[in-house]
Amino acid sequence: MATKLTLRMDERVIEAAKRHAAARGTSESRMVAAHVEAPKARSAGDPGNDDAPSPSPRVRALGGVLWKGHDPEATYREHPERRQA
Repeated sequence: MATKLTLRMDERVIEAAKRHAAARGTSESRMVAAHVEAPKARSAGDPGNDDAPSPSPRVRALGGVLWKGHDPEATYREHPERRQA
């Protein structure tokens, strides 16, 4: 059930939100709802979060790119001459 919510914001923020929503073909209400729901989506790895979206095909394709036990900081420190370019 949809219920009305009144928010008080600076007029510039409201105008920016209206432009942003119009550019994306959505309403200000849907943008606010999406923002409020975003933390649920961000915790996709949380086993208790059944509402989390599955990773996109592009993200799934990245699986295994970094090998287990890889330490990028150590690699960075091992080759200072590469950074001197």
